[in-house]
Amino acid sequence: MEVKEVLDIAIRSGEILLTSGSEIYRVEDTIDRICNAYDVKSECFVTPTGIFVSGSATDNTSESVSLMKRIRNRTINLHNIEIINTFSRNLQNSTVSYNEALQVLQGMESAPYFPFIRRVTAAGVTAFVYAMLFKGTFIDGAVTAAIGIFIYSLRDKMSKAYLSQFFVDFICSLTAGLISVLVGKSIDFLNTNSIIVGSIMILVPGLAITNGIRDALHGDILSSQARVTEAMFTVTAIGVGVGIALSFMKYWV
Repeated sequence: MEVKEVLDIAIRSGEILLTSGSEIYRVEDTIDRICNAYDVKSECFVTPTGIFVSGSATDNTSESVSLMKRIRNRTINLHNIEIINTFSRNLQNSTVSYNEALQVLQGMESAPYFPFIRRVTAAGVTAFVYAMLFKGTFIDGAVTAAIGIFIYSLRDKMSKAYLSQFFVDFICSLTAGLISVLVGKSIDFLNTNSIIVGSIMILVPGLAITNGIRDALHGDILSSQARVTEAMFTVTAIGVGVGIALSFMKYWV
């Protein structure tokens, strides 16, 4: 396989990992593993918004190839991360042709995400559990689950409109706060605080914060700062949305 083809496979694998929410060190390690499997000497530099790879054949270091890939969208898909990890490690035991590797990666890129019904059910269960965790009753949890399902559906539809993620999280948290307070004031025995906390937990970027800390521990300071800063902006948007909802309901209800 030619050096350019090897780097193409490596950078496509790195793109899938990065867009699926992987840590920076895992992306760089996977790229190095794939290149080493095909006897290509490589150097890569990965940030949350881009991948830069340069490589050359071990028997001809005078001719090198460099590729760059801009990353614009990121989500959470641990299943894709697991598949790419397995794919890169299998290559070290038995390499495949460029077309075969490309077919595997293209199949992952075009594969549908988890069905909406499964994702929205998980959002409802998450909201229910956190409402119970914060001293809510079963009824509080059931109400929170319904709100969580609605908020997740709203977020999914707004995300498809290519709006800013911070704006989407702000609107969703504002909506969650308004609904929670309205329901809490309508039904006296409900715990409004538990409902609010549970309904916004599906918006909190927990994995992004965790990956930012892990990147820092692995020495990827630039990527760590970028991830943590992005997560803090998201948390701020959520907090502002809920704060406005509470202030509005305090003076108008």
